[in-house]
Amino acid sequence: MAKILVIRFSALGDVAMTVPVLCSFANSFPQHQVVVLSRPNMAALFTQVPSNVSFRGVDVKKEYAGIKGLFRLFSLLKHEQFDFVADLHGVLRSRFLSFCFKLSGVKVACIDKERGKRKKLTAVENKVLTPQTTSFERYALVFKQLGFSFPLFFHSIFGNEKGNIENIRSVVGYKEVHDKWIGVAPFAAHQGKVYPIELQEQVVRSLSSRENVKLFLFGGGKKEVAQLEQWQQAYPRVVSVAGKLKMAEELALMSHLDVMLAMDSGNMHLASLVGTPVVSVWGATHPYAGFMGWGQSEKNAVQISLPCRPCSIFGNKPCMRGDYACLRQITPNQIIEKVESLL
Repeated sequence: MAKILVIRFSALGDVAMTVPVLCSFANSFPQHQVVVLSRPNMAALFTQVPSNVSFRGVDVKKEYAGIKGLFRLFSLLKHEQFDFVADLHGVLRSRFLSFCFKLSGVKVACIDKERGKRKKLTAVENKVLTPQTTSFERYALVFKQLGFSFPLFFHSIFGNEKGNIENIRSVVGYKEVHDKWIGVAPFAAHQGKVYPIELQEQVVRSLSSRENVKLFLFGGGKKEVAQLEQWQQAYPRVVSVAGKLKMAEELALMSHLDVMLAMDSGNMHLASLVGTPVVSVWGATHPYAGFMGWGQSEKNAVQISLPCRPCSIFGNKPCMRGDYACLRQITPNQIIEKVESLL
């Protein structure tokens, strides 16, 4: 039996994308043990994984901050006698930990992000618009470097079932036979990935006008919660769950949705982990960068062609045009029609 430490900190979406790969590995190699090292608030992603995968939450910004903190973390981890380290992050923190393990005789492999190809994809001039290796494939390649090859096979963290929502009925209610439940997650970490709120409201207004449709709004943070509560008050059959549910409960609810409308964001990946079809909206970023949700089809991605697109891998760069045309030129009807096509 081998014991493997998997390192992946970073944003929600990036960590969520490890789940299909780790589940595929765990089912292919049930004799091996995997320990996932990530931020504490990612624990809910790993509550439904195979029994040979466990989660370890660590705060690398406070409790284990800096070189001294990371070395202290390594000192604790080395006593667990890992046979392999899979660095799925490839940043200074994870590389430092990996280097320490390598010096102690542990076999280490690190993700190759192929940043050169990403630069060509987002270049202002001579852009090379070709699909990049997906994050799922990059994660699997790290395991291959360690000597483990396996097929990527994953449907949902709940298997062929739906998540249990009995304890949140007071929030979400009951779904009748002919009802359609739609999730709407209108926010993302960066402006280059957020469909303008006034246009998004038109989408919510239109979809909520259908008799057999119920909309669930997802978000977090005071400003987002306030916006979503406003929509809940303004339109029928709209329920904001922002700030009301824990991540595990959100995942369970998402598994009961007929479709999720999301940006290129963490919520796109959460819905993907429970096998729910996602209509995703792409602005400054592009599915070609390799961050499309697990099992999602690019035909359900709403995007327009512009010479400057994509300008950013993560959507965090200011718009070079200044108008975010990549998002503003998408019409509400384009999104509404794509959502309706999946109902």
